[in-house]
Amino acid sequence: MKIFFNKYIVLMLKGFCMGAADVVPGVSGGTMAFILGIYKALISSIKSFDMIFVNLLFSLKIKEAFNHTDWKFLLPLCTGILAAVFTLAKILSWLLQNTPVLIWSFFFGLIVASIITVGRRFKKWTFEVILFVFSGAATTYFIIGIVPASTPHTPFFLFLSGALAICAMILPGISGSFILVLLGKYQHILEAVSNRDIYVLFIVASGAGFGIIAFVRLVNWLFKRYHDATIALLSGLMIGSLRKVWPWKKAAKCLTDTHHMANQMHDINFIPNCWSKEVSIALCFAITGFLAVLIIDFMSKKNIHTFNMQD
Repeated sequence: MKIFFNKYIVLMLKGFCMGAADVVPGVSGGTMAFILGIYKALISSIKSFDMIFVNLLFSLKIKEAFNHTDWKFLLPLCTGILAAVFTLAKILSWLLQNTPVLIWSFFFGLIVASIITVGRRFKKWTFEVILFVFSGAATTYFIIGIVPASTPHTPFFLFLSGALAICAMILPGISGSFILVLLGKYQHILEAVSNRDIYVLFIVASGAGFGIIAFVRLVNWLFKRYHDATIALLSGLMIGSLRKVWPWKKAAKCLTDTHHMANQMHDINFIPNCWSKEVSIALCFAITGFLAVLIIDFMSKKNIHTFNMQD
């Protein structure tokens, strides 16, 4: 019983880490799941909610329906994710506004270390692997360069935003939060979380539920048929995402909405002209993030097979 309880606690903590990453634009919960050693288990668990589950559910065979799924894995994980989202939304929003350089430095180091840990999974660096890494990096770099747009707050667009964001959240390197930024919905949804706006959150969650059930099957198929190519592409996505989390940025352009109110800023990365106290502290934060991932990866290798809740 104690071991069973400990598994749930650890899964909740991993879910909390994923949720914390998902709140920050440019940082992917999928990346966190990858380095925590639960990515494939996550994909497989979500995939277990299939038509067999739906048929059993509508036949009122509730126990059989949930026994068909891996809910024992997903429940503590989702609990941790939701706990992170609702507790960290205001904190991270404040930190990004008041100490952006330090926060982005920490996540920059985190992602660099993530790229290294994922790169270790290749048995051999072939031309095909390099090509997919380059393609993934170029794709993410281009997407991140797109200026965020102003979009309507209609139920349909909120549903669509949730569906697209959740697909990005389960991909290492692509941040669901950043997709919301591109769609002009990040601030709106972050405020909905902070203000407990049930209406908006329900619509976004409905879209997310639809998106993840549909998209996860494609990811699972790619892992089975093109494992190395998929890993290479995901590695490239993480490399490209470094453009977003570079700590030093300057505002280059301000977009306006239909009411001529400031809506989004387009940032350009730059390198500090001289060494300063801020640069030193930022470097320490980056190293901390880098080491944190390496430590987590080391620990995950020991426990990666421990958390199969069906055993």
